[in-house]
Amino acid sequence: MILPRRDFLAGATASALLASVPAQARTPTHNCVMIGDWGRQGHYEQGRLAACMGRVAAQHRSLYTVSVGDNFYDDGVQSVTDRQWITSFESIYSAESLKTPWRVILGNHDYRGKVEPQLLYGRQVDSRWYLPARYYSMRDILPDGSTAETFFLDTSPFISRYRGTKVDITGQDTAAQVAWLDAALGASDARWKIVIGHHPVYTAERRFDEPELIAALVPVMKRHGVHVYINGHIHNLQYIERDGIHYINNGAGSRIDPVAPAQDGGIVFPGEHGFMTVALSRDVFQFRFIGIDGRCLLSKSVNNLS
Repeated sequence: MILPRRDFLAGATASALLASVPAQARTPTHNCVMIGDWGRQGHYEQGRLAACMGRVAAQHRSLYTVSVGDNFYDDGVQSVTDRQWITSFESIYSAESLKTPWRVILGNHDYRGKVEPQLLYGRQVDSRWYLPARYYSMRDILPDGSTAETFFLDTSPFISRYRGTKVDITGQDTAAQVAWLDAALGASDARWKIVIGHHPVYTAERRFDEPELIAALVPVMKRHGVHVYINGHIHNLQYIERDGIHYINNGAGSRIDPVAPAQDGGIVFPGEHGFMTVALSRDVFQFRFIGIDGRCLLSKSVNNLS
């Protein structure tokens, strides 16, 4: 299903949307915002969308921001003093509501530059930037005492078409990463298990499905009861559910690309810059796609009643 502009909640502001949430959904939740494919020195509407995200993050009481990769276009960064840290990050995401921690992963464009500065930046320059390793996990305790664990992946090394290109994935051990994910998911007793990677696994359009990630990740995620997979890379907003896992494509943080018709009950959004909000409680993972003018493009709840 493609949702055209006329089907959106025309004219609603971010604050009005949040105020209209049903009372049940306004119970204390663990809230954050997420964005992908953004670092273009303010161009391609990055700056305008960042301003909107700052306003929505304040209304949403966001605890942190998640970046799903492609943090710096076109060729990553070269050092912790690279000017893009200022022109694409510090001066763009300057709202107080976005000065909370940023939980970050790497995208393929980040691999076109040097990865090490992104691993070091949070320790050496700005502590809100959190990228402790190429892949890692974080556990959160929700306001109701339940738990969520998020597993942040490094998906570029899985994509064989990058070998021998400017996307330098040389020396990255994907078997070790899958073994880590399998063990970490298996050891987790969190009520919610969420996986975040830059590249899609399944997409609503189907044409951007990644067979190598389907083969490597889907059996592991299904075996350990993963509820949600979130990615960027595809420069638009999409959603589809496959075999009990909800796949959310959140790659519209700056330049956007055309979409094809969705298949198998999926949803795609043409021509919309945007980001996500997440509100997580014991039984519900609620996410929204928010457009550049603060309108809610999609609101969906994933239930966990086990």
